[in-house]
Amino acid sequence: MTSVALIVLDTLRKDAFDKHFQWLPGTNFENAYAPSHYTVPSHASLFTGLYPSETGTNANSHQFTAPSPPLARRLQGEGLETHAFSANVQISRQFGWDWGFDSYSGSWNSKHANATDNIFEWNAFIREHRDEGPKRYLKALWSCLSGDCDTIPSLKHGLEIKYRTHTVSDSGAQEGLSYVRGTDFADDAFLFMNLMEAHGPYRPPEEYRTVEFDEMPGFAESVQEEPIDKTYAETIRQAYDDSVRYLSEKYEAIFSELRDEFDYVITLADHGENLGENGIWGHGLGLYQELTHVPLSIWGMDDVETREEIVSLIDVHRTILGMVGVEDDRYEGRGRDLRSPVDHEPQLTEYLGLNMWREQKLEAAGKADEFSTYDRELYGIAAAENYYGYEDFDGSFVESGTALLEAPRNRMDELVDDLEYLEDADDIDVSDPVMERLEDLGYA
Repeated sequence: MTSVALIVLDTLRKDAFDKHFQWLPGTNFENAYAPSHYTVPSHASLFTGLYPSETGTNANSHQFTAPSPPLARRLQGEGLETHAFSANVQISRQFGWDWGFDSYSGSWNSKHANATDNIFEWNAFIREHRDEGPKRYLKALWSCLSGDCDTIPSLKHGLEIKYRTHTVSDSGAQEGLSYVRGTDFADDAFLFMNLMEAHGPYRPPEEYRTVEFDEMPGFAESVQEEPIDKTYAETIRQAYDDSVRYLSEKYEAIFSELRDEFDYVITLADHGENLGENGIWGHGLGLYQELTHVPLSIWGMDDVETREEIVSLIDVHRTILGMVGVEDDRYEGRGRDLRSPVDHEPQLTEYLGLNMWREQKLEAAGKADEFSTYDRELYGIAAAENYYGYEDFDGSFVESGTALLEAPRNRMDELVDDLEYLEDADDIDVSDPVMERLEDLGYA
């Protein structure tokens, strides 16, 4: 059998990848597209080979669902050990992403979302008692010891929070490196990792920072009428670049370990990032090419080359099944096996509305009456010769590149008509620590 590592470098733009990841060996896909604009739907497609609308996991339902057994469960059934390390609180046990994994862990900032123990909510307690000075720490300690939480894991997590807060600025990559080095992977194994260094708030370790800022712009700034200051915008772009530079250096060490352990290492981004283009910041809105055109590299194939076919992240699912020799064609999804050249088939992108917390953001920006403008379905299409077209919020169809197919918007509509929509799953109550982390990331 074969061992495969699937590494998601969350929020990494294609141009930033090209600038900082020239060291990465393997087959590079120049025209890879994410099926959606942010983390949750793109991961659902990676794990199923389906478009997000066909998985029931999207803007209004972060709970991972699928109409058939997802990738890890399929591989588990084939006898592979399945492991996961996620630094992203959205891709965690709490939202059902551990389906099919023998082990599922995460970084310090997603500890609550991935914990199997009942861990004391340190941050929530200290925030509630912040006006009481240093004695609040003693109160928190007593509450931990006398409460109904699991004491030892809770104490360890409390020490970890204090250590990370005062000495380390890292979104999980260093822990990811330690995880890879400390795990005894079987010969037949599947590893999934999500690393968050390129994601906001763009604060790499101090030695990598060339700029400082108070708060990064996001959803609220994207819907306001006045653009932000040009100097401030350049500062944010540089902060993003600093974060990617750090991610590249840290991932180079991780990749060095992975290539010794796995037959294949697949490196990709789940989506990109808007850095002020079209007045948009972050990845909460739209299907702009800065969001959907993503890096994809596969190490372990015979040829080390650059390939130009139009491909999608939905192809990764079928590719991994092919790598490990799964010949059962049930639940194969829509993707193609990228180990061999594929045709320039048009690929769809989907925007399925605002996530469940964005209405509050609009209210805060004084734009509550515009909720319906942004909470809608939009689609895009990627095709040969670097063509990309997408629907925008004003009803226009924005195009770039050369369209070799006739009437690309009509072809996009045909692809949309072929979708087999799955009803959104019921979502779950989010704990206070997880909600706090979602707020830190700009989602809530």
